[in-house]
Amino acid sequence: MQQIVPLTLRSEEAFARAKASLVGGVDSPVRAYGAVGGTPRFIAHGQGPRITDIDGNTYLDYVLSWGPLILGHADARVVAAVIEAAQRGMSFGAPCEAETELARLVQQRLPSMELLRFVSSGTEATMSALRLARGWTGRDIVIKFAGCYHGHGDAFLAAVTNAPQASGVPRGVAESTIVLPYNDLDAVREAFAEHGASIAAVIVEPYAGNMGMVMPLPGYLAGLREATAHAGSLLIFDEVMTGLRVDRGGAQIREAILPDLTTLAKVLGGGMPVGAFGGRADIMAYLAPSGPVYQGGTLSGNPVAMAAGIATLRALDTPGLYERLDAMAARLLEGMEQAAHRAGLPFVGVHAGGMFGFAFSRRPIIDYATAQAADTEQYTRFFHAMLARGVMFAPSPFEASFLSTLHDEAIIDTTIAAAAEVFEQRA
Repeated sequence: MQQIVPLTLRSEEAFARAKASLVGGVDSPVRAYGAVGGTPRFIAHGQGPRITDIDGNTYLDYVLSWGPLILGHADARVVAAVIEAAQRGMSFGAPCEAETELARLVQQRLPSMELLRFVSSGTEATMSALRLARGWTGRDIVIKFAGCYHGHGDAFLAAVTNAPQASGVPRGVAESTIVLPYNDLDAVREAFAEHGASIAAVIVEPYAGNMGMVMPLPGYLAGLREATAHAGSLLIFDEVMTGLRVDRGGAQIREAILPDLTTLAKVLGGGMPVGAFGGRADIMAYLAPSGPVYQGGTLSGNPVAMAAGIATLRALDTPGLYERLDAMAARLLEGMEQAAHRAGLPFVGVHAGGMFGFAFSRRPIIDYATAQAADTEQYTRFFHAMLARGVMFAPSPFEASFLSTLHDEAIIDTTIAAAAEVFEQRA
């Protein structure tokens, strides 16, 4: 495997300039490389499964803008749809038919979303869904799970791996959030036994993506469905990552567990800032203008973002697309695992559709505690050694990774070869 040595001079200069104007030099904390050290790469352009930084180095990309780019960078169909829509007007602050069209495409894939509303981010979607759940039930308490990330809303900033700070969150909000271990049904049942009449909702990533990637144990999601239904609480699936990525519908389709409310973003917008929340029609009708729970957004449903989403979802109807993504993810993880074990390194990985995660651990990652126990120093060494070989993974051991439809066998095998070289050198 030919090693490259990225020239970081321009990125270093760009980062220094950015820090003079932007907090930490970035607009989202994980981009600052705080978890792995070093200088973040400033990206000039992307095409297909690759991105190129301002120093001219090209990388195979497994971040893909943190998940949205399932068709790869600058997909011609999405770009053409965006340009055509933008030429007619960027935003109107009024209804447009593209909103309805994208909504119908979502409903065809996720029938649990009987009614929905578009927003501009995953954080907006989860915040709005939680407010609606509290308004609908007349209750205040929400259960979330340690290590699951639902955006930076006040109620969610507790016990997550990549945003543990709760400074600025009112005490009352924090006190109305119960944080339990992921994959622990006994803890859920105990919480409902004590607080059931006050619990508005349980919100969960059905496949957790912010402590690496963690899959639900058999019966876990069904147990959440049963507990919430019994108590008159709502079950919210945060499918911002998994929706439209791990399956044509999402984790709820793969697992055959239908929540009361679902949140979407990332793939939904094909690279544009789009989010959505939706669910049972009777619950969604509780939103303004028909109901008492208020939510709105100036740029929500703007025609340019809707066009990107429509083009993306139509492209994802290609027969066998998700099966192929699943096969490529399996090929990559199996190859990396074999290479790591040959080198005497612990390695575990999981995948679903075009989403995967791995950790340097001798035991499966099933919750926040096992994620924290993995060898994060080994991940840091691996990250930088792979970057030097032209392969970019997330600059944090606690993030999922992603494939596009353009990550083919040759790209996967190139990545495995690079990883094998890194493992053999114990980098």
